[in-house]
Order: sequence, then C-alpha cells, then structure tokens
Amino acid sequence: MNLLFENETFAIIGAAQEVHKELGNGFLEAVYQEALSLEFKKRAIPFHREKELQIQYKDAILTKTYCADFICYDKIIIELKAVSKLTTEHESQVLNYLKATRLKLGLIINFGEASLKLKRLIL
Repeated sequence: MNLLFENETFAIIGAAQEVHKELGNGFLEAVYQEALSLEFKKRAIPFHREKELQIQYKDAILTKTYCADFICYDKIIIELKAVSKLTTEHESQVLNYLKATRLKLGLIINFGEASLKLKRLIL
C-alpha cells in the first residue's frame, strides 16, 4: 500500500522523533518548533516556518490568512502541539486548513505526551 507523500512523511516524522528524543515532553510549542527547524535544516528537509497561507472560499481569496507552523516540501501542512492529549478539535483544525489551502496532507505532531504522537490527515 502506497501512502500519499510516503517518503516525505517518513523524513518529517524522523526529524520529529529526534527532537522528542532529545527534549522529551514538557516544553512550550515554540521550543519544539525552533528545535524542529534546526532538525529539518540538518536533514535537508525543505520547509517554511510560520508561513502565511491564503484561504480560498469558493472562487474568492479571503483577506484573513492562516499561519501554518510548517509547510514542508511545499505540500504538507505540519501543525505542532505540546498538549497532554490530542483532541478531535485539533484534527478539525488541520482538516479545515487543508480544505482552505487545497493541500492534500496534514500532520499533527504532539510533543506534549511521554511518547511522540502523530496524526496523519488526508483531504
């Protein structure tokens, strides 16, 4: 079975696992975001950090924008969390971002638990 953007997702997850291995849980999201930026650079994973994205509504582009934690490979939204447990609201947030941006794949990465938690969402 082939997964959408399988190799790219594997590389992103590997970088996130390395950050979690080094830092563990308990830091604020901004700490993990900075560390993950360094790990992406080290692994030559192309990314944009806190990239402002336009939201499309029907045939119009809204003036309100969304700021993604990361866009990797110009096609995968990465949403970071540092919470005790992921919720359906987190999933809904990323699915809405995918719909609004017309991208196909989003990853929620939660550094807030004892072991790294990931959720892969496809539109």
